[in-house]
Amino acid sequence: MMKTLSLKESFLRLCEKKNFEKNRQQLEIINQLDNFIKPKKNLLDFLFKKKEKLCFYLCGDVGLGKTMIFDHYYNFLKISKERLHFNKFMIKFHNFRHLNKDNSIREFVKELRINKLIYLDEFQVTNIVDAMILGKLFEIIFEENIKVLITSNIKIDDLYKDGLQREQFLPFIDIIKENSIYKELIIKEDYRKSSDKVLERAFSPLNEKNQFTMNTIFRKLTKNKKKEKRVLLIKGRKLIINEYYEGIAKFDFTELCDVNLGAEDYIEISKCCKFILIMNIPFFKEENINQQKRFITLIDILYEKKIYLMISSERPIEFLTTPMKSTDPFKRTISRLFELTAENYVKL
Repeated sequence: MMKTLSLKESFLRLCEKKNFEKNRQQLEIINQLDNFIKPKKNLLDFLFKKKEKLCFYLCGDVGLGKTMIFDHYYNFLKISKERLHFNKFMIKFHNFRHLNKDNSIREFVKELRINKLIYLDEFQVTNIVDAMILGKLFEIIFEENIKVLITSNIKIDDLYKDGLQREQFLPFIDIIKENSIYKELIIKEDYRKSSDKVLERAFSPLNEKNQFTMNTIFRKLTKNKKKEKRVLLIKGRKLIINEYYEGIAKFDFTELCDVNLGAEDYIEISKCCKFILIMNIPFFKEENINQQKRFITLIDILYEKKIYLMISSERPIEFLTTPMKSTDPFKRTISRLFELTAENYVKL
């Protein structure tokens, strides 16, 4: 009879299989996760009625393995559970509220109760609508004793930093801190930028030579494929992909980020595309900060859905920069662009 591996043993085996470095900090987090779903209480916990933590909030810089650790833990658990990118979770919530007007927050959480665990990857708060609702939403989630895993590039105290009416968001921060095991992963290397990743599908600057090269590659990719104008219907709105070739699509940056699109639109695009070419990504500055926010959301979703990417940009990826006061989300975007455009990310 085969021995059942512990969480730590299975994680170490994963590291060996994938040739990952066995990092001490990551192993410490694995040890703490092992006690998260079914905490082992000692006598002092009973005597002092120590409150059980319902959330494990793991933050840290981009590319350090946060999602890899939690994905492994999530797959290891044999319980009812659900994993959602945070953007998708909020879309699910807003859709539910749209259809159910009365007591919609509590009713939404009741539907979540089929799961003992909710895993929210890439947690960030960028708009006032979400900011105003999260406190009440998570208060009820914890009332219902649902456990939550959260990964984020942002420390709890820095969530929605400098956002509109942030004082109304602070109760959410208090709720999360009170109910969370909070850990920060600190490792110097971004594994997604390692030296074996060679940029082969990222072109800069924006000039005729690079445009010709990209168009040549695009013609090879779409050879013998039927061109059509793909129309996506999203809540009664039409989103048109003008250059669509059987799952391969070509966009100008303005088509995706200069118009009023959001996570829901990008998710629908990702459902019908397997390879996307984005032309003319600009240098980001104060004047186009809204376009940058949309770009961050877009790249998050393309990364989550494993969509292959080729881009042209005004400056090399590492020099796109950001005028945003909180740079953590864009640091994640830069890291993901490195991976999504690396030669060994896909076989074209």
